[in-house]
Amino acid sequence: MESCLLNELRRIVGTAYVLTDKEDLLCYAYDATPGFSHMPDAVVSPANTNEVSQVLALANAEKIPVYPRGSGTNLSAGTVPTKGGIVLQMTRFDKILEIDEANLVATAEPGVIVAALNKAVEQFGLIYPPDPGTVATATLGGTVAENAGGLRGLKYGVSKHYVMGLEVVLADGSILQTGGKNVKDVAGYDLTKLFTGSEGTLGVITKIIVKLVPAPEAKKSMMAIFSNLDNAGNSIAAIIASKIIPATLEILDNATIRTVEDYAKVGLPTEAEAVLLIEVDGIPEVVEKEAAKVVEVLKANHADQIQVAKDAAERDKIWAARRAALPALAKLRPTTFTEDATVPRSKVPEMIRAVNQAAAKHKVTIGTFGHAGDGNLHPTIVCDLRDKEEMERVYKAMDEIFTTAIRLGGTLSGEHGIGLGKLKYMEDQFGEVGMKTMRAIKKALDPNCILNPGKLVGEC
Repeated sequence: MESCLLNELRRIVGTAYVLTDKEDLLCYAYDATPGFSHMPDAVVSPANTNEVSQVLALANAEKIPVYPRGSGTNLSAGTVPTKGGIVLQMTRFDKILEIDEANLVATAEPGVIVAALNKAVEQFGLIYPPDPGTVATATLGGTVAENAGGLRGLKYGVSKHYVMGLEVVLADGSILQTGGKNVKDVAGYDLTKLFTGSEGTLGVITKIIVKLVPAPEAKKSMMAIFSNLDNAGNSIAAIIASKIIPATLEILDNATIRTVEDYAKVGLPTEAEAVLLIEVDGIPEVVEKEAAKVVEVLKANHADQIQVAKDAAERDKIWAARRAALPALAKLRPTTFTEDATVPRSKVPEMIRAVNQAAAKHKVTIGTFGHAGDGNLHPTIVCDLRDKEEMERVYKAMDEIFTTAIRLGGTLSGEHGIGLGKLKYMEDQFGEVGMKTMRAIKKALDPNCILNPGKLVGEC
């Protein structure tokens, strides 16, 4: 990058907030997605909306790529600066601007850590429900840009269900306000939803208004063990059909069960085909009634064992198995790909079997766990990125997994986004017309294609 442009960036944000040394740039060449990396030319850390506006106006005039970035925890290569240019590091935007208890909303900057937002609102008896696995490090802006979800997604939904308004800087530096605190607002196109989940390809989010909900008064957790995968799948459908929507309904397949037990010694039967982990929450009386009903459903669908937590200690023990799933699998090999193929919940057993067949066919190790209640599975492939022959087999297995998800009426992502990692499958899901429509939106808002180029919809 030319020195005159770097000097202009330094003028805008301050010399200390423009990084160009190779050692610094290397830290921003990759994110949490294995197999993707590229060095940026500079890392720029603005402190306010005006600075973002000036940086984008300069970059747009000079046709310099810009990659908005939070904590870099995304799992779809969504922040890798594949064409060089500027990584726009947004973590200085770290203020919670308002907690409006009367309207059940909070306004925050995109660099606020999601866990910090929840800690701030819990004193009012409120929660911000989206809870990605990286909740302790993920930024609010990053999770909104990726439309992240989490364990509570079945009952509470994903980020888009809680974003009420945004301040967004467009590619040319102009500043857009969308939405607000209104519970009902149907005026015009839903621009708030358009930018939520757009993965930084349409604009840079600088302020977020989110909906909050009352924290549940009570919770009850349980574990059900199945020697037959279909019985576990039938249980998932039957729980929902019984008009109960658990806060969390997770599944571990046999490969994950065996790996977790070897790693954490939590008492899982390694011969089981599936384990369901379930939590209901709400008013204490309702929680007791719903928990009892869930147990009835599990028994009717031939669960081999059912354990209901009697206190917080037993609840923690139940959830230790789920918390250990990813670290246990990751310990097996140097490289871990955590995918998030999503299917209708009735197709969960078929999807898990297809993953297992792909693993056997291509001789790769895959453990599947995830949010069974909403069909969002995480087939986790452990391998060694340095082994080219193995990686060829890994990518072939991935192709089969995502092809199967689409064939079963599913989607490429339930919460991780598309980025670069799943870009090649997009037309399989959306078709030529769908991709043409999305690229037209991209071109209209970012005619020079400077914002996170090559991601989500590919090249302009």
